Amino acid sequence: MSIADNLQRIRHQIAEAAVRADRDPAAVRLVAVSKTKPAALVDEAALSGQLLFGENYVQELIAKAAAVREEVEWHFIGALQSNKVRQLAGLVTMIHSVDRLSLAEEIDRQWGKLGMSCDILIQVNIAGEATKSGTTAEELADLVRRVSMLPHLRIRGLMTMPPFFDDPDAARPYFRQLKELAALIAAERIPGVAMDELSMGMSGDFEAAVEEGATLVRIGSAIFGMR
Repeated sequence: MSIADNLQRIRHQIAEAAVRADRDPAAVRLVAVSKTKPAALVDEAALSGQLLFGENYVQELIAKAAAVREEVEWHFIGALQSNKVRQLAGLVTMIHSVDRLSLAEEIDRQWGKLGMSCDILIQVNIAGEATKSGTTAEELADLVRRVSMLPHLRIRGLMTMPPFFDDPDAARPYFRQLKELAALIAAERIPGVAMDELSMGMSGDFEAAVEEGATLVRIGSAIFGMR
């Protein structure tokens, strides 16, 4: 299967999952996760109409962005160290993985130097897995309130990575909880904070994620093949 064929199949699956949940398929965006894949494959996907790409590593993203010929949009979706933020400033339109105030402050500082604002998502480690980044559900509201005070950031929603399951349905409670947390934050009506985006679901469970309310699904291997 070509990348174009894979993209067409995935878009169809996203649309069908949205319809099953009485949602508008247009409300779900596909983030093609291109980590470890060469710039040529990003260009190939872009020529098939996929213009939104997610990367996990700063150095790889910088090198790839310079090599990709097509006009594409980059999201940063991996764990991010504060000392690497400067290199991303102005290059990505959204960071999915903001999990602490110190990181948010550095993003605010670097985008502020450019006179720009960065859209961010707050990452929540719902399962409390030691191997994954993310704030806790209990600390989420306080973190959102603190981050909302930073002038060069716009909180657009939440992101999570549930534990890995062979059965996609097993991830549903985690997707559902992220949506419930977003509703609780939205109800607080914190100035400058929107809960429009839920980044959840990957190659193995994105259909369940869409049915549970995902607006951004992060899919790599189902598009580009296994790493």
